[in-house]
Amino acid sequence: MFDQLKRMATLVTVVEQGSFGAAARALGTTTSAVSQQIRALEQSLGLPLLARTTRQLRLTTAGESFHRECVAMVDAARRAEQALQTIKDAPTGELRVTAPAGFLAHLSRALAPVLLRHPGLKLHVLADDAMSDLVGQRIDVAVRFGRLPDSNWVARKLGTMAMVLCASPAYLARCGQPAHPDEAGPFEWVALDTGGSAPRTGLQWQGQGPEHHVHWPVRVSGNNQAWVQHMCEAGLGVALLAEWDVREALAQGRLQRVLPQWEAPPLDMYAVMQPRSAGTPKVQVALDALARLVTQSEHVRAHS
Repeated sequence: MFDQLKRMATLVTVVEQGSFGAAARALGTTTSAVSQQIRALEQSLGLPLLARTTRQLRLTTAGESFHRECVAMVDAARRAEQALQTIKDAPTGELRVTAPAGFLAHLSRALAPVLLRHPGLKLHVLADDAMSDLVGQRIDVAVRFGRLPDSNWVARKLGTMAMVLCASPAYLARCGQPAHPDEAGPFEWVALDTGGSAPRTGLQWQGQGPEHHVHWPVRVSGNNQAWVQHMCEAGLGVALLAEWDVREALAQGRLQRVLPQWEAPPLDMYAVMQPRSAGTPKVQVALDALARLVTQSEHVRAHS
């Protein structure tokens, strides 16, 4: 039976290619082997299927009828193979992702549609603003920002995030709104996980020219970006925040831009993966979802 099915598939290829030689090349075999397959098929059926001349190869009347059924058989086999491949490539199992706590709202928008499309996929998210033990936590994808430490992990740059200096209206009413970094003497930082050391931020006038570094003392520091923003809104100092995160606070007047004509360096955004899992279906759908999220945001420049 299986030999006969192989011969029927060979007939389909011969007709598709238009000659024994072309069919042999498509099948990765010899012309004589193709000819033997067709001859054996005709002998088993007791009817000629192909009329051969030196210039032409065409189906006989019986061959046309038989060929239609062979095509249906081959198409069914191809569909079955494609269906199996789809199942094989479908993301399944548990996807473990870590990201800074302040990014979780964006992460949920990215991954919720993925989970709805793939019922076999489970998700576990670890909110973490530090580079934790990714191996020990069995992390598949870590969303990270800024400069990455050296490691043997695979890093894919997703985009570049605009950063802005912000303070509350009450804080600026007390300390003033300078036009130049050198005029911002009384300012203090609300800083992200600096360990008490003052951050060095280089500012450029409208993104051009020499950098002016500001050296303000740290009043409040913490290792959670969302908490830093809350303390900034409470009027405790100036914070360097992602424009993506503060657009609502700026629109509602809870925060105001500080030195709006001066631009801070953007922040790189990465997806970090273990080498052994970087090509798995569940990781690939997560990467695609994150890439779509970045592309759709006006505050992040996607990495080309």
